[in-house]
Amino acid sequence: MPAPAAPKIYHIVHVDKLAAIAADEFLFSDAEMAKRPANGTIIGMNEIKARRMNELTLTSHFGLHVGHCVPFYFCPRSVMLYLIHRQNTKLNYQGGQELIVHLVADLKAGVDWANAIGRRWAFTLSNAGSYYFEDRCDLKQLDEVDWDAVQTNQWSGSPTKERKQAEFLVEGSYPWHLVEQIGVFNQAVSQIAGQSIAGAQHRPPIHIRNDWYY
Repeated sequence: MPAPAAPKIYHIVHVDKLAAIAADEFLFSDAEMAKRPANGTIIGMNEIKARRMNELTLTSHFGLHVGHCVPFYFCPRSVMLYLIHRQNTKLNYQGGQELIVHLVADLKAGVDWANAIGRRWAFTLSNAGSYYFEDRCDLKQLDEVDWDAVQTNQWSGSPTKERKQAEFLVEGSYPWHLVEQIGVFNQAVSQIAGQSIAGAQHRPPIHIRNDWYY
């Protein structure tokens, strides 16, 4: 399958982080967040976060660690969300998927923003938390992403599972104003999300998207 004409990118966070993100007007990398006061529930695996910050670097940008970038997937209903849903024992967060929200943006708009201010960006062909991944920094190479794997809901086993976890990475931070919509699990979370961003200058529409969850 060729790359979509206008790929979307998806970042998942706990809903209790929305207020701080909107107030800061940016999403920040894990490395940057480590320098800031806690502002909500952390999801993900601490071991992998540490590896991304301290060990894993991009070949397309010498010396740039994965954990110094804001990560996005190319799809909702990610493998990571499944681990959250199943309350994987390696996760500190055990609250399930219901309070996790999807922040959706446009890939090319993000690239244009990054290029305009001199921020490095890249995309990977598989999970950037593994020791063996390839990365690219040329949109002409987007067809190298396995889009069939990215879009499938049947991803168990290798290499599909790894390829589904392809990522888009932006150095340092990503602007809140480029978030186009917020996808949530149900009406209750929609209300929480709406209240969280009620005072923000940018308030992307909130949509209930059950098909983005397990």
